[in-house]
Amino acid sequence: MADAKIAHAPSFPALVRQFFVDYLLNQRAISPNTIASYRDAMLLFLDFAHQRLGKPPSELRLVDISPDLLLAFLDDLEQRRSNSVHSRNLRLTALRAFLKFAEHRDVASLQAIEQALGVPMKRFERPLLGFLTREEMLAVIGEPGSTWTSQRDHLLLTLLYNTGARVSEIIAVRVADVVLEAAAYVHLHG
Repeated sequence: MADAKIAHAPSFPALVRQFFVDYLLNQRAISPNTIASYRDAMLLFLDFAHQRLGKPPSELRLVDISPDLLLAFLDDLEQRRSNSVHSRNLRLTALRAFLKFAEHRDVASLQAIEQALGVPMKRFERPLLGFLTREEMLAVIGEPGSTWTSQRDHLLLTLLYNTGARVSEIIAVRVADVVLEAAAYVHLHG
């Protein structure tokens, strides 16, 4: 019985269709933007695999997706297409999602899939976030207008800036939390 199941493993094109239509769209209800991103990654990979292996996508098999092929594809994205490391890693994430889906449907290719899933993400330095100087922040806050909403907004922005509080903490402030004595302060709850 197990041999019959292995012999009837879905074809590569069938797996791709099931991944996008049945799994991502119907079962997982993934956002259209994520599906489009995964689709683009798959199309780029299939085109690369066709050029590299000489096989059209309809003739590919899961065992053809080797770590060497994946690494060459990812290098090609960075070098020929000038993708950033972040974009490269997003493409790899899409291919990994497909491979994890496929490993449950084609037991005969399990070893090849596990090897391909071993391709690591590439590390990269995240840029440090900048900050506004006091003068820049005062320019953003500006002067309050004469309307009630303008004065409210000015007070909220000033309170956020002067306390370093989160928006959720400012929203939770009640009249009793504000102390207007010689040294005014606000009790924050977060």
